[in-house]
Amino acid sequence: MLDIQSDISQLYPNLVWQFFAKICSVPHPSKHEETLIQEIVCWAEDQKLTVCRDRIGNIIIKKPATKGLENRKTVALQAHLDMVPQKNEDKQHNFTLDPIEPYIDGEWVKAKGTTLGADNGIGLSACLAVLASDNIQHGPVEILLTIDEEAGMTGASNLEPNLLEAEILLNTDSEQEGEVYVGCAGGIDSEIFLPLEKEPVPEGIKAFELSLKGLCGGHSGVDIHLGRANANKLMGRFLAKYAHELEIKVAKFTGGSLRNAIPREVFLTGVIPEHKLSKLNISLEEYLYCIKQEFSSIETNLNMSLSMTDETLPYIWTQNTQNSFINLLNAIPNGVMRMSSDFSGIVETSLNVGVITTEEEHISIISLIRSLIDSGKEEVEGILTSLSSLSGAKIEFSGQYPGWKPDPDSEIMKLFRSIYENMYGHKPNIMVIHAGLECGLFKKPYPHMDMISFGPTIKHPHSPDEMVEIKTVEQFWQQLTATLENIPEK
Repeated sequence: MLDIQSDISQLYPNLVWQFFAKICSVPHPSKHEETLIQEIVCWAEDQKLTVCRDRIGNIIIKKPATKGLENRKTVALQAHLDMVPQKNEDKQHNFTLDPIEPYIDGEWVKAKGTTLGADNGIGLSACLAVLASDNIQHGPVEILLTIDEEAGMTGASNLEPNLLEAEILLNTDSEQEGEVYVGCAGGIDSEIFLPLEKEPVPEGIKAFELSLKGLCGGHSGVDIHLGRANANKLMGRFLAKYAHELEIKVAKFTGGSLRNAIPREVFLTGVIPEHKLSKLNISLEEYLYCIKQEFSSIETNLNMSLSMTDETLPYIWTQNTQNSFINLLNAIPNGVMRMSSDFSGIVETSLNVGVITTEEEHISIISLIRSLIDSGKEEVEGILTSLSSLSGAKIEFSGQYPGWKPDPDSEIMKLFRSIYENMYGHKPNIMVIHAGLECGLFKKPYPHMDMISFGPTIKHPHSPDEMVEIKTVEQFWQQLTATLENIPEK
């Protein structure tokens, strides 16, 4: 499995980076992890390790204790197998066929025009490196590799009891060195279905395509508090302000690609009377200036582009559909809903209006609600339900996953904190993360398992700007191996 020659495979720790180079070479977006799974299973079997897969497709690999440490508590190292597939518009890339192209840029590893997959590929690589290494002291180790984390946490949701013997779980899916996570938000997906009524395209009007691009995007949990613009909301705001005045008739609206990624791009197809074209250009300049001023220190590449098209549109939306859609999109809240009262600087509840598509019979608006508390999640569910009802739309909720409640008496948290302080001379930050981690789901089949989450520094996950800081990968590896060496006896 380690036959890939790459610049990053020369970095330290070599085993971790060699595995990551291999993982980058095997396409593994959510729902398409099977090729990577087969590579890992075959490799583990070649290493004479105990390997099994559960009914949903997760992998469990077991490695015996180092001689003399058989009486230590069993530890599960956990990572997810899939990555978020996001690319720049000008990048030709098929995530189910093409490899990721990592490269070194100073102190960081990045990818050429796509997400890197350091989330959670570095954690996955570290887990495999523990299996491959013959010079780490550790008790019994179990590796749990889950499927489909980014697109619904399917693997974690369906993890069966009695597969793992571990009393401790180390989740490797955190993204800031120096922080150890002991709790996370829960979440639920919402999809609004607005009925689509159509009418013929009038004579004597011009068809156009309007795009809004260049936004930072990012992870809808990790980055939601940074005030980044949401492309869907910005285009909805433009329509709310100008559509009536300019007599714009919408034919198609498409924005965002993943419910857990802040939308970076949105595309609108419509028609407009020819005598309104000059006013449209003026309005676009006015609006673009306005939003660039608002987001001047955040969205430095924000841009809107208008092009006319000779394409014959099959239909436009009726005025009733258009008004309902514009009012609904403009009214849906987005971003931070409330900050936590219990954890300083942590988002309690948020909403990401992630994906909008124009289907044959309806317009779909997919959002992701996150909250540290059930009542916060329920409040946003109620808001969306009310807005849908007022708009004549139907709403469905799915994919609910629980939060992970912090345990102030966690033995593994106290051990990690002590190890970290001895290594670096200062304590790590004990944190609760607004993003969803699989740990909350593991608590159902394994309620007594003691868990923490930590990892290297990864910036801009879920976007083509994703990067991982090289030196923190070494620190992460040091922390992981030192923790394994110091696990207490049963």
